[in-house]
Amino acid sequence: MRRLWLLLFLLTAPLLRAQYRDDVSLESLYDSDGVAALKADVSYICSPAHQGRKAGSPGEKDVAEYVYRELEKAGLEMLTSVEGDVFGIQGEKDTLISRNVIGVLPGADDVLRNRYIVIGAHIDHLGAYQMMRDGVAEEVVYPGANANASGVASLLALARHISATGTAFKKSILFIAFGAGCDSFAGAWYFLNRSFAYTKDIDFMINLDVLGYGSQGFYAYTSSNADLNRAIEATSRDLQPVKPTLTSQEPYPSDHRAFYAKEIPSVLFTTGRYASHNSPRDIPDDLDWNYMELQLEYIYNFVRDQASNPAPIDFIEPVVDAKQEDEIVYGYYDCDVPPIFLGSPKIDRFMQEWVYRYVKYPDSAIRDGVQGTVQVNFIIEKDGSVSNVHVVRSLDERLDEAAVNVVQISPKWKPARMHGKKVRSTLTIPIEFILKRK
Repeated sequence: MRRLWLLLFLLTAPLLRAQYRDDVSLESLYDSDGVAALKADVSYICSPAHQGRKAGSPGEKDVAEYVYRELEKAGLEMLTSVEGDVFGIQGEKDTLISRNVIGVLPGADDVLRNRYIVIGAHIDHLGAYQMMRDGVAEEVVYPGANANASGVASLLALARHISATGTAFKKSILFIAFGAGCDSFAGAWYFLNRSFAYTKDIDFMINLDVLGYGSQGFYAYTSSNADLNRAIEATSRDLQPVKPTLTSQEPYPSDHRAFYAKEIPSVLFTTGRYASHNSPRDIPDDLDWNYMELQLEYIYNFVRDQASNPAPIDFIEPVVDAKQEDEIVYGYYDCDVPPIFLGSPKIDRFMQEWVYRYVKYPDSAIRDGVQGTVQVNFIIEKDGSVSNVHVVRSLDERLDEAAVNVVQISPKWKPARMHGKKVRSTLTIPIEFILKRK
């Protein structure tokens, strides 16, 4: 009988411990070690104490130090101090200070160890801001669980796994947590142009950005690099838990662009666009943890295959046919001639003559005293019409809808031009909703 009671105690002890701990759910008792680590990392990165880890903020700095400690704990050789590789970005009023954290796993082969595969993910997100409700300031934090705590947690998971099986990797693997990724990929640019002296020895770069919604799709974007496509297809031919879909359309602009500009082949692994992107609703509870773990197994196998492959990945400019060229969307400020609204290329004309003249402030939002800023992105087509209007920084569902509606009914613009040809262009605008004092 005593043995029976002992057996029952051993079986029920984990449940009893969970009953008296606020941080453990019944579901978490069945998490794999990999899922448990992903949850712990994302939870720390998205902690309210980090205030959305805006570039240059104390929250971003604290998360960078956390990444340093975890990479060091995993056994990597750290190429920066715990403070990171610090750099500055000159703003209109002051200089923003951010940092990259870099660790390396040296390759096991005497020759191939002098070539590098970079695995990167950006730390920062949108931060926090004040919203007024009934005349009272409320702080709205953008947790950025999927964008991009999911990518940073995936980077840490890969570092731990690759370090534990290091002898299987003949090339050196650089792990980089980029600062200021949301600020024109500044951390990636700084690494390539000011910090790392051996950029010519980088075979290719893997960018981990928005990896939390795998059940909605798992994608690999290579800028149509034929060599990288073949490499991904080769890994996919083996038995894998999940396999990425190659896409010729860039799901998100991200740090891989800085590498592409340096003519270094790059692949973005991502789960693609999702409704709560860049909103306060991007929280850890919504992530597909089991899919994240499966995706990481594929990415690990892909890195392992390429770290043992002596053949280099060539940088290949994609051949763009006429149909693909029609799909290219240029940034507003990248165009030779920007789009023009009512005779002016200045965005202020659109804001004053259209947006603020015709936007409808919802009565219910006025009654509730809700005010603040919604950021809206849209495309100006070759015929001047407006399309693909969507919120990139949410405030309140009612104000989000009002902002989208006023842009959707915009009159036609004069389209942008590149090399004398009409092109599609994209623009992001802030629409402010401010209540007047009585």
